[in-house]
Amino acid sequence: MIEKQNTNSDLRYIAIEGVIGSGKTSLAKKIKDRLDAKLILEQFETNPFLEKFYTDRKRHAFQTQMFFLINRFKQQQELHQEDLFSEYLICDYTFEKDRIFAYLNLSKDELNLYESIYPLLARVLRKPDLVIFLQSSVDRLMYNIKKRNRKIERALTRSYIEELSESYNHYFFRYSSTPLLIVNSSDIDFVNSDNDFDELFKQVFREDRGFTEYFNPETRRII
Repeated sequence: MIEKQNTNSDLRYIAIEGVIGSGKTSLAKKIKDRLDAKLILEQFETNPFLEKFYTDRKRHAFQTQMFFLINRFKQQQELHQEDLFSEYLICDYTFEKDRIFAYLNLSKDELNLYESIYPLLARVLRKPDLVIFLQSSVDRLMYNIKKRNRKIERALTRSYIEELSESYNHYFFRYSSTPLLIVNSSDIDFVNSDNDFDELFKQVFREDRGFTEYFNPETRRII
């Protein structure tokens, strides 16, 4: 557990975002261990439609999206209770990112229905004190996805990851809901390199960090 004086006391709830394979969960777990924080992980494995969605996006998009929307909402509601017991909360997703997938995958009529529900849920939820966006190249994302070899992700195509990456970039380069740290993570290894993780951790808890900042660490070839 890190000493309190080495952290920014305003950051009690940190959410980590990025495309599939960017390392969100791995980074969340490492920060959690460093801070002895409460960890909130996205429950993607409980979505019964997700594997079908990866093989037939058009047919299963709406069921997949609505399951995630309700499941994420229920999980995020619990943060109000967690706040009473945990000094730090680390989450490997943001509720707002749900709309990235909705606009990418839903038909016009499905999106209209989705947009009649989403604002009612979003307005009652707690916002993070900081969002970390792990921006990574498609090559690195595909490398990470292949390396971890999850059965549910084997049908993922490069073209879908490219679409998703473009949507994430478009969204976060216009993001203004909370303080944001955009990290160029294509050529760093914060999972296996203590130096890479320490450097990123220091950027997260910098006292003089602005509302929106970009972190381009010294890179080395990973793939």
